[in-house]
Amino acid sequence: MLADAPLLAVIPAGDLDRAKRYYTDTLGLKIARESDEEVVFDSGNTQFGIYHTPYGGQAAHTLASWKVADLDAEMADLRSRGVVFEEYDLPGLKTVDGVAEADGMRAAWFKDSEGNVLCVNQLVDG
Repeated sequence: MLADAPLLAVIPAGDLDRAKRYYTDTLGLKIARESDEEVVFDSGNTQFGIYHTPYGGQAAHTLASWKVADLDAEMADLRSRGVVFEEYDLPGLKTVDGVAEADGMRAAWFKDSEGNVLCVNQLVDG
């Protein structure tokens, strides 16, 4: 049954080598396995893949989100690695210095080397 099977998210990449460098060098993730068409990374107790396709970076919505214990520390580390956080001013979503706060959550979004939207977020008390 699906409820008992692990889920492996996959993220599209127009240039797999460039994306692999970004996820290892910029984000600091470790490769679990790779082939000519896909690279799988370990992340926490899970894995996710990036795969080659000409359609990478075309989604305007969040493709993956990391739950972190300290958003500010994570953002500082990522910024030191060259990550630039997005700023949004939309109905229901406004960021200040890259961070949106709502409904017991703080979150920040950035784009990978392929233009895919990724997120880091922290649950907060209260």
